[in-house]
Amino acid sequence: MTAPQPSAKAFVPFVSVETMMRLVHHIGIETMLVELAGTIEADFRRWDVFDKTPRIASHSNDGVIELMPTSDGEIYAFKYVNGHPKNIAQGLQTVTAFGLLAQVSTGYPLLLAEMTLLTALRTAATSAMAARHLAPKGVTTMAMIGNGAQAEFQALAMKALLGIKTVRLYDIDPQATEKTRRNLTRSGLELITCNTAQAAIEGAGIITTCTADKQYATILTDNMVGAGVHINAIGGDCPGKTELHKDILLRADTFVEYSPQTRIEGEIQQMAEGYPVTELWQVVSGAMAGRRDQNQITLFDSVGFAIEDFSALRYVHKKLSGTGFSQDLDIIADPDDPRDLFGMLQRAQ
Repeated sequence: MTAPQPSAKAFVPFVSVETMMRLVHHIGIETMLVELAGTIEADFRRWDVFDKTPRIASHSNDGVIELMPTSDGEIYAFKYVNGHPKNIAQGLQTVTAFGLLAQVSTGYPLLLAEMTLLTALRTAATSAMAARHLAPKGVTTMAMIGNGAQAEFQALAMKALLGIKTVRLYDIDPQATEKTRRNLTRSGLELITCNTAQAAIEGAGIITTCTADKQYATILTDNMVGAGVHINAIGGDCPGKTELHKDILLRADTFVEYSPQTRIEGEIQQMAEGYPVTELWQVVSGAMAGRRDQNQITLFDSVGFAIEDFSALRYVHKKLSGTGFSQDLDIIADPDDPRDLFGMLQRAQ
């Protein structure tokens, strides 16, 4: 007996790593970063409609595996993501991810996508979106401390959204800095390699820290940070992992994505429970001030939040129309009679 053929309802668009790369180049990396930032900002403006919960994490001595779910009542999304700093020594990625969009009204998936690349893009877009509200006006120089897989995305996002012209690079591994310098050679950015974190932050209006080690670290100490800078701290993203000395936080106005999650995972895990923070959506919506003056130290304590992944998947789903940058996967059982799943199985013999 011929197996029943799946109907159109059985197929879910899938964006593989290959097709995600083709889509990015079709749109243009900087254009995509700008558009992603706009989509994320639009979703932050409607923050109240989303389900919000800290990510569900499974920690081990080797790293962490997490699920990041949310819904706006019409569309549901989740991301699977890991963080394993030791993977680099084995020639593996520190972070891998995939994600799914689904229709709330039926529960049927709308999109399955790789999110290792997409997470790098959405993280950079979120950083730059936050910096538009928090960084000094007219800033043209940024320091990039930690030159791993995120570095180029961060630099290009700050260039595309804020007009950054110069990037000062530092990593404890000179090969990582050379990799980043090489990859950004044709970006139009002036690239300066530095031998210390102190040298990297000289003259920088934006300081981005993005290191991978799962430990309490002090990439920046209080005496290194002068008035008027914006710190984009994106490396601390789980319990027991920070990058900044706590005295910096005592001088800074700190902005977060979702405070119940950030108090567990971010730089502010070092601080007392009552340490004051402002959630970024409040700044985006105009409910709270961002940067008030040129002497203020602002800190975006970013750990990544599910709404950003929702926005990124929503953006990709919209951009796929008519491009051919996806393939249909037969992953939804669709019997002719919804009550006869067993009969569909039997007919496949």
